[in-house]
Amino acid sequence: MQVIQQFIALAVSALVSVAAQAVTPDTATPSGGPLAVDAPALTADARLVRDWALDSGDTQRQPFAVVDKKAARLYAFDADGRLLGATRVLLGQGLGDHSVPGVADIDDLNRIPLADRTTPAGRFASQPGRNLSGEAIVWFDYQAALAIHRVRPGASQAQRMARLGTPGADDKRASLGCVVVPPAFYDTVIAPSLGRQRGVVYVLPERQPVQAFFGPGATVAGGR
Repeated sequence: MQVIQQFIALAVSALVSVAAQAVTPDTATPSGGPLAVDAPALTADARLVRDWALDSGDTQRQPFAVVDKKAARLYAFDADGRLLGATRVLLGQGLGDHSVPGVADIDDLNRIPLADRTTPAGRFASQPGRNLSGEAIVWFDYQAALAIHRVRPGASQAQRMARLGTPGADDKRASLGCVVVPPAFYDTVIAPSLGRQRGVVYVLPERQPVQAFFGPGATVAGGR
């Protein structure tokens, strides 16, 4: 009887181990904690912008984030360039690298055309703040009413979380232009860094080369 119990215990342990290996969350915090898994490698464009920002001193010794729209990923760094965490994100439904003038002045959000719901590219000076509901967010383009924020409770919450759970980038176009992250990632990575002080958010373009917006040869004005 004791041998049978030991065999069952070993079998259950093996099944748990296999299940744990099969579940590999894409939201990562290298420093440990509830989201601790191996951080996804930076995309080539994200690495290029991170290296340029640090080498040039563009971050001004502030925490910063790099948003790769093509990959639908956000990478958060401390002031020294150490990766704090990485996650999939939801982005503006409209493709494009610039905000449409006056889009933030439209009171009825449902009246904003799909093509105008863009997440603009460029370098943005970010600052923590709150929206009209009192929710803590990180503004990266205050004039366009764009911020990094959590997936919010509501009718679309389950659908948005499901989108964040898939590996592809095509189904991540779901916001009015804001960069939307999982609630746990915001609370454990964004809130303690960009949520506490001014920083920099680099949003990479999707229709032009990264070098057109960032680096010594930049030719396109983007950000604020």
